[in-house]
Amino acid sequence: MNDRSKWSNYWNIFRSFFANKKTVKKARLTYEVTWNLILLFIICLLIGGGFAAGVGAGYFASLVKEEPVRSYNTMKKDIYNYEETSEVYFANNVYLGKLPTDLEREEVKLKDVSPYLIDAVVSTEDQYFYEHNGVVPKSIMRALFQEVANTSSQSGGSTLTQQLIKNQILTNEVSFARKAKEILLALRLEKFFDKEEILEAYLNVSTFGRNSSGNNIAGVQAAANGIFGVDAKKLTLPQAAFIAGLPQSPFGYTPFTQEGKVKDNLEPGISRMKTVLSRMYKENKITKKEYEDASKYDITKDFIPAKESPTEKYPWLTYELEKRSTEIIAEMLAKKDGYSKEDLKKDDILLEQYTALADRQVHQNGYEIHSTINKKIYDKMQQVAKNFSLYGPSKTETVTNNETGKTETVAEPVETGAILIENKTGKIISFVGGRDHNREATNHATSAKRSNGSTMKPLLVYAPAIELNTLSPGSILPDLPLRLNPGSNKAWPTNYDMQYHGLVTARYALTKSYNVPAVKAYVDILPQKPAKYLDKMGFTSLKEGDYTNRATALGALETGVTVEENTNAYGTFANDGEFIDAYMIDKIIDKNGKVIYQHKVEPVEVFSPQTSYLTLDMMRDVISQGTAAAVKNRLKFQSDWAGKTGTAQNFTDSWFVATNPNVSFGVWTGYDTPKSLYTGGLSYSMRTNYLWADFMNAVYDINPDLVDPSENFKMPGGIVRRSICSVSGLLPSEGCSKAGLVTTDLFKSGTAPNKTDDSLIAGKVVQIGDQRYEALDSTPSEFTESGLMLNPDYLKKLFGVNISDSSSLVQNNPNWSKLATASKKMYDNGKTPSAIAITNSGKGIAWSKHNENDVIGYRIYKDGEKVGSKKAGETLYFNNGSGSYTVKAVDIAGRVSSSSNVIKIGETKKKEETKKDNTKEENKKETDKKNSQENKKEENKADNSNNKDKDKKTEETKNNTTNNQQKNNAENKKETTKQNEQQKEDNSNNE
Repeated sequence: MNDRSKWSNYWNIFRSFFANKKTVKKARLTYEVTWNLILLFIICLLIGGGFAAGVGAGYFASLVKEEPVRSYNTMKKDIYNYEETSEVYFANNVYLGKLPTDLEREEVKLKDVSPYLIDAVVSTEDQYFYEHNGVVPKSIMRALFQEVANTSSQSGGSTLTQQLIKNQILTNEVSFARKAKEILLALRLEKFFDKEEILEAYLNVSTFGRNSSGNNIAGVQAAANGIFGVDAKKLTLPQAAFIAGLPQSPFGYTPFTQEGKVKDNLEPGISRMKTVLSRMYKENKITKKEYEDASKYDITKDFIPAKESPTEKYPWLTYELEKRSTEIIAEMLAKKDGYSKEDLKKDDILLEQYTALADRQVHQNGYEIHSTINKKIYDKMQQVAKNFSLYGPSKTETVTNNETGKTETVAEPVETGAILIENKTGKIISFVGGRDHNREATNHATSAKRSNGSTMKPLLVYAPAIELNTLSPGSILPDLPLRLNPGSNKAWPTNYDMQYHGLVTARYALTKSYNVPAVKAYVDILPQKPAKYLDKMGFTSLKEGDYTNRATALGALETGVTVEENTNAYGTFANDGEFIDAYMIDKIIDKNGKVIYQHKVEPVEVFSPQTSYLTLDMMRDVISQGTAAAVKNRLKFQSDWAGKTGTAQNFTDSWFVATNPNVSFGVWTGYDTPKSLYTGGLSYSMRTNYLWADFMNAVYDINPDLVDPSENFKMPGGIVRRSICSVSGLLPSEGCSKAGLVTTDLFKSGTAPNKTDDSLIAGKVVQIGDQRYEALDSTPSEFTESGLMLNPDYLKKLFGVNISDSSSLVQNNPNWSKLATASKKMYDNGKTPSAIAITNSGKGIAWSKHNENDVIGYRIYKDGEKVGSKKAGETLYFNNGSGSYTVKAVDIAGRVSSSSNVIKIGETKKKEETKKDNTKEENKKETDKKNSQENKKEENKADNSNNKDKDKKTEETKNNTTNNQQKNNAENKKETTKQNEQQKEDNSNNE
């Protein structure tokens, strides 16, 4: 049977089967049942699917029900609100660096990003980016299935849009709720923004591990700069592929450690780079050759070394700019909410709140912060501080180790703080925060508060007193053991030299930095609360006690003052009495180029121009002849400087602050833990003065016009110059003129003296050495002289009290050596002086000073007759030819001692010469007798000859006597000169 017959047979059987009615009936029944089952299944499937979809939709809706419907503006603000690191600048737009932050970021526009990097990111992270509407259902279903099935290999289902939503709006929480919100927001974001906007935002927010300095980075610009040292638009293909691979595991693939070192194992990051290149090739973004060349490229040679951050190179400056910027932004935010600067000072919680907000903005908003600091001057001053060799020794200090809790002994060096401020603007040109930031991070120029010692005197005492018309530079002040501390019976204060100097002018008291006159002048104005002037001049830490405490006049503040505040206040005098607050932040610019802050100079009136100039003129003397005189020879230039030194109690702080028409400059030295700066050798004050001068010389080398202006301080109108008596500060009297005590000084118009001096009276005085004493009525006139004495009525009128010992008024004051005081008396001891002993000094007599203090002179007698007198202060030597000498001592009451021992001058020599002449005469007579007997004829001739010989010998004897007398006189004169010189040397040593 052939095939055709076989198939024909099969067909006939099949047709016969279905032609059978019974078979057809069964078949129809089976078909209907099967079809109904299929329909039922389809219906059940549709109903089940619809139900599942409904349930899924309901579940999805429940997940996102609390998510608000975000507007375009809201989403734009959220998407583009990413942190961007702020940058800081020196003056004149000189770049300093980025502020320290947990995450460095720098915004970049899409047009400034390398096409390689754009293609690499899209190919790796979202190959359907340009096609989908925010989500890819297939990817979501795959990720959902993997999540439900808990498969070992899971692929991310997020598009770039979803990742952007997660980074900027949502969190990294792993949950269906977060995923549902992510899908919803991604769809909405794609509706509002085009692909380029979304991609640009993504490239700026993604994290990329660490840069070469070990800092965390975000955004492709920070990654390009921090890893390869180039801008994002200049990335090569291998570099772009390496960066594009980082977001999947930023800290797994990053090439750098937290310390800024290259990792030992770079294989994960390099392998990831090759994966990115492979995907780019599959997506036809690069050619095969580009793919092969880039895969073989050694990317490690492009890694840059660690960059020195501004925090490492300029630690004090960086943190200071960060702090001041935060304060400025906090005040701006508070003002926007209706709060003032004073409100923040009063409410710590409010201040903390706005400071936190401001800190976030400063570190995240990508500001440009421009400072007033001159880079060259700043760098030079740091060098001076580091290399200065005269700080003094380190001293030990016991501290507790924070890590071990154990007590340790460390060497604590002398620290310093310095600041340079431009007077007219208040710009802080430069400062020195300390010697070594790694050892001690405290900024000793702007933050450390210490007692300012005598630098307080011009600010709190002399300028306010002049302003209140209670004092002028020529006013007389007492430097006496006064009790100026209420409730104490001890004399207070004392001076640094532990001496008192009597009556001094205010000018002289400031020049020599005497404490007693300053406190006395302060007490006189204390009811007017002169500390209010400090408040006007920017002292920010004043306490209630500082307004009443008398020791404040000497710098004893409860909290202290910074170098910046102290120096800034001195600029008030240079600005004609107007205080201009110092500042370091010139302006702040946001990332859109808008200036959101610009410093404005706001002068505060403190003193009149006349008060300011008089104070300046007094402080000139501090440098020309006072406690800062050493500065003159140390400086390499001479400007019109006016300043003041200062020392805190127990020598713990040393200062020198000075100002000229352009700038004010202050220097402090001391230990962080207050200890005495006093050491042997060069004094602590001299060391501080030298450091100040070295800083100024360094600045002069860079910008001489800044610190050495051609003009001097200009004297304003309303000031007059008058001659005064330096004893009283009044118009000079005739007696004052004769005593050489007339001086000239400056006064505000209307405050110059109009009365003639009445402080001096004529009288008899006794002088012993350099000291003068009032004579008694019984004092012999031969030992007195006419002189001037201070009028006791004047003293009572001046001080309002009786001065028990007015002799102290002229003590230690060389200008008043010609004065005696009414109570400066040599008191009579009530007894007759004892006899003294005299000695033969060769050509005259000499004796020593009497051991009784009331002896004022000596009377000299020769052969019982008075031949001279000697005052107690004169050289105790006398010569008046041959004779018998005695001396008697005379006391101030006129009592005379008994005669001293007798010294004969010239008697012994005369007898010897007479005896010698007699012997010669006898010999001559014997010779004449023999000659007469031998030859009488020749007698007349011999007699004539003998007479001639006699005349000749007599003449020789006469000549010898004259020569001996001249010789003796010369020797006596020489001896007297020698004794005078010896006496002068002794007096000098005693002084």
